[in-house]
Amino acid sequence: MTSILSRRRFLSQSGILAGGAALNGSLLLGGCGGSAAPAVIVNEAERPKLLSGIQFGDVTADKAVIWSRSDRTAQMIVEYDTSERFANASRIVGPYAGEATDFTTRVDLTGLPAGQTVFVRVRYVDPDNGRIESETLAGQFRTMPAADGKRPVRFHWSGDNAGQGWGINTEFGGVKIYEAMRKRDPDFFIHNGDTVYADGPILAEVKAENGQLWKSLVTEEVSKVAETLKEYRGRHAYNTLDLNFRKFAAQVPQIWQWDDHEVTNNYSGAKNLAADARYTEKNVATLAARGRRAFLEYAPMRYYKQSEPQRIYRSLSYGPLLDVFVLDMRSYRGPNSTNLQTVEDASSAFLGTAQVDWLIAELAASTATWKVIAADMPIGLQVGDGKDALGVAMWEAIANGNDGPASGRELEMARLLKSIKAIRNVVWITTDVHYCAAHYYDPAKAHFTDFAPFWEFVAGPMNAGSFGPGKLDKTFGPTEVFSKWPVVQNSSPFAGFQFFGEVNIDPQTKAMTVELLDLNGVSQFSKTLPAAGV
Repeated sequence: MTSILSRRRFLSQSGILAGGAALNGSLLLGGCGGSAAPAVIVNEAERPKLLSGIQFGDVTADKAVIWSRSDRTAQMIVEYDTSERFANASRIVGPYAGEATDFTTRVDLTGLPAGQTVFVRVRYVDPDNGRIESETLAGQFRTMPAADGKRPVRFHWSGDNAGQGWGINTEFGGVKIYEAMRKRDPDFFIHNGDTVYADGPILAEVKAENGQLWKSLVTEEVSKVAETLKEYRGRHAYNTLDLNFRKFAAQVPQIWQWDDHEVTNNYSGAKNLAADARYTEKNVATLAARGRRAFLEYAPMRYYKQSEPQRIYRSLSYGPLLDVFVLDMRSYRGPNSTNLQTVEDASSAFLGTAQVDWLIAELAASTATWKVIAADMPIGLQVGDGKDALGVAMWEAIANGNDGPASGRELEMARLLKSIKAIRNVVWITTDVHYCAAHYYDPAKAHFTDFAPFWEFVAGPMNAGSFGPGKLDKTFGPTEVFSKWPVVQNSSPFAGFQFFGEVNIDPQTKAMTVELLDLNGVSQFSKTLPAAGV
């Protein structure tokens, strides 16, 4: 893959440097390409700024979302070509950036060639003076393979960014894991959720383990818990300040899903903030609406149908080798509870009936060799949420610590696993618990047995506190084959317990190799899974 262009080289190619010259803090524009138009002097302050870089999202064989953000009202211009020389470039006049979306914009490119590197450049133009333009940012991505399936597929996944107060530390090298992933050149990256920690204030300095001092960049919006829409937006904008992220996002397409920290910790219909003095806005539904809006504005994702534009769960096809199914384990759940219901109903919902039925149908219709389910929470790990008024444990995820027949949210999972029992080569990937692990679910060791064995791989965090280990519930017969976690709970990124997962699918053997790596790209665990039925 051609290496990403340097900014100066690309600006020169695009005419911004070739056609303009700095003049006492201003920019001289005009005369480009032999134009007879008179030169105009534009103050640098008048030019739109691309505050958050560019991102690519939900890339398939022929589609890609191009995302960016201006600092003021301006129109997005996107150019793309399969040559870095842009000899036959296509040009899209995109939407206007405005306050309604925090000046974020996106263009959904269609009709792209499969299995190709696509070069992109993005700029913004003043709505009242077309000669006032922003700088041009350049990037590139690969579309997914053609139907012949001859190219290998490689992707990464992780989650949990800027959590527990561990923000962007430039002295440490920023969010290092993004650079470690970029160097391995994946086709795409799945962000499993907790894309931000809206409920975790970030301070300029925090003492870490072994007396070390962690120094974070701090903005007004991250200095307290997010309550207003501006503060939720500011959480997402903060993450784009990391240079590693910006470099990564201009090269690696992303698939985003969300979890709880985009709103507040462990939120559901049962969440009560009455005793949390950090919040003046106590209505969780109000906070969730603001958090969701900010997430959708900043996520480089393709919006769903007009009738359901806020829908996050979706599937993406990557040729004959892979289909990815992205879940939403937050929007449709019932209240967190003791999770011991004996009948599946609204109170025991986790994915919700509509999403479960959708997933069953999508998996059944898939003709790809591998079906990867991207979940924002693990199946068998016990994730607690305090206790109820009687002192009985409450639960945040699926497992309920009962180690017996399926009950509570496990009923929904049991129905799902039973319904897809005959579907081959299903693998689950997830994050949430802030350490890495590999779990094998075996009906021979389970209390609920009507399902096919499968693997679940856990990665993360990316740049947050590290914890572990969790305890496995035995209902679905999981075995911990591997795990790595810190002795000191809430260890900072200094300790090195930040992890991402990598999947490689061989086009010849069809085998899938899953690897867990640390923030420096050092392998911790690897497992090769042969493809059944091949």
